Amino acid sequence: MNNLASCFLQHGAPSAQSFKSFHVQRSPSLHSLERRSVSMPRSRTADHAATAANATIGPHANTQGVDVTVVSGTSFDFERYLSAKARAVHDALDLALQGLPCPEVLSESMRYSVLAGGKRVCPVVAIAACELVGGPAAAAVPVACALEMIHTASLIHDDMSYMDDGALRRGRPSNHVAFGEPTALLAGDALLALAFEHVARGSAGAGAPADRALRAIVELGSAAGVGGIAAGQVVDMASEGAPSGSVSLAALEYIHVHKTARLVEAAAVSGAVVGGGADGEVERIRRYAHFLGLLHQVVDDLLDVTGTPEHIGKMTGKDAAAGKATYPRLMGMEGTRAYMGELLAKAEAELDGFDAARVAPLRHLARFMAYRQH
Repeated sequence: MNNLASCFLQHGAPSAQSFKSFHVQRSPSLHSLERRSVSMPRSRTADHAATAANATIGPHANTQGVDVTVVSGTSFDFERYLSAKARAVHDALDLALQGLPCPEVLSESMRYSVLAGGKRVCPVVAIAACELVGGPAAAAVPVACALEMIHTASLIHDDMSYMDDGALRRGRPSNHVAFGEPTALLAGDALLALAFEHVARGSAGAGAPADRALRAIVELGSAAGVGGIAAGQVVDMASEGAPSGSVSLAALEYIHVHKTARLVEAAAVSGAVVGGGADGEVERIRRYAHFLGLLHQVVDDLLDVTGTPEHIGKMTGKDAAAGKATYPRLMGMEGTRAYMGELLAKAEAELDGFDAARVAPLRHLARFMAYRQH
């Protein structure tokens, strides 16, 4: 383990320096995350924490209370919204991946993973954020597709034998198992490059001005590289097999802020930017997405303990077998569930003050993420 990674594991990594251009800001620092506090009514935090503590995360999870079907006197069908947006993004991805000027096996490998399904969380967040600030959903579709390409590229690489060594993804063999490691590696590289090309080429036709598209590209690039996934993965790999207790909570938070939360932030911010959101709105949406991304990872860690491969579509128990630091390992199951409730409360607090009807998808999405079963 190199000295830099060792320092991260023992003391926690420093937060990234703020990026000044286009008023884009980084995630909150690790120190602010460790304080575990936010200005909000105590009752909401307590309610969510209690619900989380009583919930069973796994195949028989208690999902009571996840969906609130009335918003300002009108009904809101979250499942229908999620399904419709996910289908629209799937169709747009299918179209974007047709007729690629490359060898057929590379195209097949890319399509195999991108079109395999999944929750499409980042694309839906981007579209919902765009609509929240008054933009049309269509303006966010190029960004939504790019996010799924970036996310899928990271999963292809993450599953490979020299990374997390996952043989199953979304209920079927991982890309490197189906196509071999060289092709899988190149498919991930190609998807990453195609993501930025897709935003650059498609935004104007979708109604997003060039300056907004450029801001979105900056956000996506930061989240995919040294400001996000790549940085988090390096520290994650360095933590594998570390002696019990040697990986601090701050280091674990650094991993998941960068590997998971940063891309969810980029989704929300990019969607709000192409939708024409004001700077203040964009930053509140960023904070919401930061907590949502961490919430996603906390629940993933719980499901790795309580779920089954058949139910969640990927191997379970791998983190424990590899000796990786996880929230349950550092905080215990009850502590992790309580933290889940706290993150949900913080995410929802950032949405207060927005139009109730427009904010409904993001509010429901946070609850869906907290109490999901897969």
